[in-house]
Amino acid sequence: MAAGAVNSGANRKDAPVIPILEADRLDVQVLVDNAVDPLSSTPPFVTREPAILRRNGMIRSTGAAMCCANHGLSLVVTAWSGDSPRSVLFDAGPAAMAIAHNAPRLGIDFSAIEAVVLSHGHWDHAGGLIEALDHIRKANLGRPVPCFLHPGMFAERGARQPDGGVFPMENIATPETLAAHGAAPVVTVEPRALAGGHFYLSGEIPRRTAYERGYPAQVRRGADGRWEPDPLLMDERFLAARVKGRGVVVFSACSHAGIVNVLHAARAAFPGERMHAVMGGFHLSGENEAIIPETVADLGGFGLDLILPAHCTGWRAVRALATAYGEGVVVPSAVGKHVTFGGDRR
Repeated sequence: MAAGAVNSGANRKDAPVIPILEADRLDVQVLVDNAVDPLSSTPPFVTREPAILRRNGMIRSTGAAMCCANHGLSLVVTAWSGDSPRSVLFDAGPAAMAIAHNAPRLGIDFSAIEAVVLSHGHWDHAGGLIEALDHIRKANLGRPVPCFLHPGMFAERGARQPDGGVFPMENIATPETLAAHGAAPVVTVEPRALAGGHFYLSGEIPRRTAYERGYPAQVRRGADGRWEPDPLLMDERFLAARVKGRGVVVFSACSHAGIVNVLHAARAAFPGERMHAVMGGFHLSGENEAIIPETVADLGGFGLDLILPAHCTGWRAVRALATAYGEGVVVPSAVGKHVTFGGDRR
């Protein structure tokens, strides 16, 4: 445990180790993210949006053919064992329009998605979930798809304002509503192996560091109808996969738990294994800009080969990460990018 670490009363002990299979390679298609970046040069294991669009039918350069950015995240993650792909949808962005607009342009094969994960109960990850489920149901001819949810994500939430009032958030669709759109809801706090054992879905993330304090302004509606503090977001979870010859790749959608806490939990879930890469939102923008120095320093303790910031990481944190670890390690995400881990790629 790093200096300054703390074990809060909300902690759970480290989850039991759940063996998952090793993939020959891992493909990640960024379906929704905060930024578009079709022009910046990329390393060989990243394919830029225009190449993906041309591959999926774009015949003329035009704005109407491009993907749209939106405040949220959605990744289609595919593990390959030989010629057999196993795909999971990790979050669904903030709104139906983001899924409806980007998915056909990127050629998303919804029939291949065999599990859906909602990382935590915030609208910028859940707002497009019904749209995504409708696409999956249509593509797979009505076969229910397991949809993994935490029981703590369905309470009404809001953010406490400087004047003491509460600005409410959009509610998360209930398991019953999601089932009506083709989901087979799995509501649990426990870690799981998904997609035939090719992916690991965490349970609740223990809080170890002193500086990663969640979302201090968040409140939730209690049983008595009053707003009560809800800073820790214990419903948040991460996704991970093992890649042959590389190690563990961790996906953290928003990191309200703190990306350092996420990686501590991932290392406990895969004892003795190399941490190859972390990708997702690191929530180092807004008031969390104050913890950029500690976070950047502590990320160095995991031996990561790649850091792929997305969504809510913020430009100041991306700059700090690139300064500390270099462009060979830090590769920013963007809508439409395709990332390959393993195989003949990095």
